[in-house]
Amino acid sequence: MLRVSALLLVGVSADVQQEWKDFKIKYGKQYNGIDEEGERAAIFSKNYEYIVNTNAQNLTYKVGVNQFSDLTADEVAAQYTGLKPKNMWADLPHLGTMTYSGKVLADSVDWSTQGAVTPVKNQGQCGSCWSFSTTGSLEGAWKIAGNTLTSLSEQQFVDCDKVSDQGCNGGLMDNAFKFAEKNAICTEASYPYKGVDGTCASSSCTVGIPKGDVKGFKDVSSNEQAMMEAVMLNPVSIAIEADKSAFQSYRSGVLSSTCGTSLDHGVLAVGYGTDNGVKYWKVKNSWGTTYGEDGYVRLLRGKGGVGECGILSQPSYPVVSGSADSIVV
Repeated sequence: MLRVSALLLVGVSADVQQEWKDFKIKYGKQYNGIDEEGERAAIFSKNYEYIVNTNAQNLTYKVGVNQFSDLTADEVAAQYTGLKPKNMWADLPHLGTMTYSGKVLADSVDWSTQGAVTPVKNQGQCGSCWSFSTTGSLEGAWKIAGNTLTSLSEQQFVDCDKVSDQGCNGGLMDNAFKFAEKNAICTEASYPYKGVDGTCASSSCTVGIPKGDVKGFKDVSSNEQAMMEAVMLNPVSIAIEADKSAFQSYRSGVLSSTCGTSLDHGVLAVGYGTDNGVKYWKVKNSWGTTYGEDGYVRLLRGKGGVGECGILSQPSYPVVSGSADSIVV
C-alpha cells in the first residue's frame, strides 16, 4: 500500500507521502480503485501544501489535516453544509428586533461552559446543517428558560419538516422554526440522527419541547454590539459562508481569513471573548469533534461590515415559554 501511495504522489516529499498514509488510516478512508485514489491523493497533496504555506505565515489561526483533506472546497460545501439562505425566520411571529440597548456588555461569554450547549454533533454527508442550527438555539433557549438541557432531534426535522425543507438536500432555519412552533419537538435519544432522509416517526418519540412552547423569534441587528448583547442572553442561530479552504481546514486560533458573505452554512454562536488581544466569536459547528477546536471554530470579532464569514448577516434566536423575551400569544 505504501508503494502504491508513493506512486500516486510521485514528485512530492516523503513527508507528504507519510501524511497521506496517516490520513487514510486515521479517518478510515477507502477508495474505489487506483484511479479514484490517485485523484484523492492529488487533492490531498494540494490541500497539504495550502496548510503548510498558511501556517508559515504566523497568522492568528492554524489550519491542519482533517476529515476533509481529500476533498475540494466545493465538494465540502456541497456535501457538508445545506443552508438555503433567505430571511431565516420569515413565517414565525416577529417578536421584535434586538438592537443594542446601551447596557454594559460582558467581556466574555461562553454558554458551552455554562450548561446551555449540548455536545458537538456531526451532520455527516447530509445537507442538514439548518436542522443542527435550529436544535442548537432551541436547546439553549429551553435550558436558559429554566428547563433541563435536552438534546433535541435533528432527524425529526430532516424526516418530518417536509413542507418547505428538503432534508439532506438543504433547508432553512425559518422553516424549521415554523415547524417547531406547530409541533412537539422530540428528544435526540428517542429519535436519533441517521444522516439520511427517512419517514417521519415522531408519533412515538419522547417530547423534549411541548407543542406551543416555541412562541416565535427575535432577530438581531447586524452590528457587533447588538450581537454581543444577544449572545449574553442565549446562543444565537447564525448563517455563514463555509466554502473556503481556511474555514474547512481550520484547526485552532481565531480565524481571520476572508471567508466571504455568500451564506451556505447554519451554525450556532455560543459566546465571545478575547485571545491575546484578538477578539473572537465562539461558534459551534456540526462537523464532529475532529473539526477545529473540538468541533468549535473561533471567528474574528470586530472585523466590521457583516463580520467574518458573514456572521452578523442574519443572527436570530427563538423565544420559548419562560424565557425573558416570551409573551402571551
